[in-house]
Amino acid sequence: MITKETEDAVLLYIDETHIRSCHVLRSTWSEVGRQKQVPTFGHHAHVSLFGAVNVHDGETVLHQTTAANAATFLDFLRMLKERDPDRLMVLVLDNARIHHAKMVKEFLREEGQCFHFLYLPPYSPQLNPIERLWKWLKDTVIANVFHKDRNDIIQAITRFVHYIHERPEEVLQRLGCAG
Repeated sequence: MITKETEDAVLLYIDETHIRSCHVLRSTWSEVGRQKQVPTFGHHAHVSLFGAVNVHDGETVLHQTTAANAATFLDFLRMLKERDPDRLMVLVLDNARIHHAKMVKEFLREEGQCFHFLYLPPYSPQLNPIERLWKWLKDTVIANVFHKDRNDIIQAITRFVHYIHERPEEVLQRLGCAG
């Protein structure tokens, strides 16, 4: 039965990932005898990212942070709530410890009436379409690329985010959700 509440609901697949400056080398084409060189150095910068994707319209919400923990997960939930204060958000997510943390449960009890969590079975990333968005991001941002520092990584992520926000249809195709 469709009610006013379900009409105003949105289904989002969410997850977190880390973009590191340690290099991801993938197969690539090069001239014979001229192997691609990717410089490196001793320290590794990183950016953590929380993301949500709507598999019906391709809209994405990405939130950069310095770490993925229960506190930053709550920041992400508050950001989602602020974006859609009057909608029920059904969030499909994995069973990461931060999703079950005591502070998250308290938040949901106190002010999380707009959220409904649906947990995927353990060890089943293939069931979460946002994993394909993470693969696309990493293939675009870090594969065979040298980032000199965290700011360089952030700039590359920002370019990717602008690209996908302008192309929701391509997001749906990459996620395998387009007809």
